[in-house]
Amino acid sequence: MDSTDEARLDNPAYAALSSVHAPFAQTCGHALRYPADVTPFFALPSQPTDEDWRGAIEIVPPGTYGALVHAGADMPAAWKTLQEFEVVQMVEADVDGVAAPEAVRLGAADVPEMLDLVRQTDPGPFLERTIELGDYVGIRRDGRLVAMAGERLHLDGWTEISAVCTAPSERGRGLASRLVGALVAGIHARSERAFLHVLTSNTDAIRLYEQLGFRLRRPLTISVLTPHRDRAHADTRAD
Repeated sequence: MDSTDEARLDNPAYAALSSVHAPFAQTCGHALRYPADVTPFFALPSQPTDEDWRGAIEIVPPGTYGALVHAGADMPAAWKTLQEFEVVQMVEADVDGVAAPEAVRLGAADVPEMLDLVRQTDPGPFLERTIELGDYVGIRRDGRLVAMAGERLHLDGWTEISAVCTAPSERGRGLASRLVGALVAGIHARSERAFLHVLTSNTDAIRLYEQLGFRLRRPLTISVLTPHRDRAHADTRAD
């Protein structure tokens, strides 16, 4: 897969909402976002104009927030940064997609259990409708959901693996690795490749994904933003 194709991962949410996930897109001009109960991400072109930022205020209005994936963008004065996360983007280099017989497909009826597991493990945002973004699989022990993983951003040729988590009592048994392998098998069956994002500080997870056959691609930032109520429509220029 050539570098031109891989370059779309520099702005993955925008690429997803402009292609496979376009049916989810709430739009205003070139500003795009997912429904807030699906995932908090919104997206702008890689070189956003003042008009693009004004469009973003229409879909992420004052009093709400959205998460923007970027590579060091300047934030306009009209926006306040609530949180910021430094992540590394990893792409598969030599990952084996292997079916996991004990993995079960998760659906809408499993969401309450999935939300409970997320509260225990904090793998990142997983909301009531996040499951609509792609395939999710899990492992149960004595009927209890103890591990899960799924698909989030989906763009032409690529699917993001996300929400990989294991209950504290079940860690160290390779459950997450088996679920990732099962997801990769499904991604490969669509002739696509897998990618993911990991907090830069989570060195154990980065090491695990490298062992599974992922490689570091580039650092990115996820900024959680909200428009200032008194400046939202008055000034979109960067500080």
